[in-house]
Amino acid sequence: MPQVFASPTRVVDDDIVSIDEYFGGASSGTKDVSVAKVIYKRAFQGPWQTPSFDEYILLLRGVAQVEHEGGMTEVTAGQSIFLKKGERVKWNFPSDDGTEYIPICLPAFSPDNANREE
Repeated sequence: MPQVFASPTRVVDDDIVSIDEYFGGASSGTKDVSVAKVIYKRAFQGPWQTPSFDEYILLLRGVAQVEHEGGMTEVTAGQSIFLKKGERVKWNFPSDDGTEYIPICLPAFSPDNANREE
């Protein structure tokens, strides 16, 4: 039987980013996949990480730069990018006007399986 979720779960909301999770560990208890809407409110540079999940990203607004072993890949609104699990990456969001995207992670994202180098 289909299951409807009335609204996402706000998992992060601070002066830099807001994240609404539609499916995943925090919102639906799903461990196989996570789907969220991420809004960076201003420019931000994340730490290096080596996720233990495949990540499909749909960029809705702004620009994202992904640093990786081979250099840097830039993604703009309307484009998408795939990151294979185990690939070491660093996210940069250079626009002070913000960036908005939909990450789809298999298995579901968790802070533990992002493997951030903080």
